Amino acid sequence: MGTLAIDTEGVDSDIYLALGLRDLGKGATGTPRVLALLSSLLEKSVRKNEMQSQTVNIKDNVVIFQGLRAPTISIQQYIDRIFKYAGCSPSCFLVAYIYVDRFIQQTDVQLTYLNVHRLLITSVMVAAKFIDDAFFNNAYYARVGGVSTAELNRLEMKFLFSLDFRLQVEVNTFQRYCAQLQKEYSEGHQIERPIQACGIKESWPSKSDTQCAPTIAR
Repeated sequence: MGTLAIDTEGVDSDIYLALGLRDLGKGATGTPRVLALLSSLLEKSVRKNEMQSQTVNIKDNVVIFQGLRAPTISIQQYIDRIFKYAGCSPSCFLVAYIYVDRFIQQTDVQLTYLNVHRLLITSVMVAAKFIDDAFFNNAYYARVGGVSTAELNRLEMKFLFSLDFRLQVEVNTFQRYCAQLQKEYSEGHQIERPIQACGIKESWPSKSDTQCAPTIAR
């Protein structure tokens, strides 16, 4: 469902296929490898920040994404859930990750178990609206993400303003993130870096189940 709204001709086709970013067509089964790699990156980053917070007082500069307690659903399960119900293209998740990276660089927010789920559903929704041919309304994404529509609306606006509405992803940026994810996979998932991760500092140029039970609580 949907296609990447940026020109991907410059992206190495072998890497693109290896990450599962190519649409395999109707009837394709399995989960794209990119989802597991992204969840691993996010999990490692969160664990590192959580460990640091035990010794250093880290203040969250953007409290709107922060919950009162950590959701019981893991990052991997949450990403799989979004993929299952939201119908986003695999590329959408990588673009969402790039958005989260940009958000962190702009706000100095630390990823934790209290904010990562809200950042995920918000960034994926924004990415789907920007790059996919078809997408759902906010109420549906809110149901998938386990938050209220009103809350997701607020999260979306804060996220967009924090990014200064700069949603375009240049093909060279997309390619670098793809290459870094493939490198992490080739090295046996030895992912110890924080989300910036991908080691990429951008200069700003510019549905078998019928119910989506709540997964995030304040």
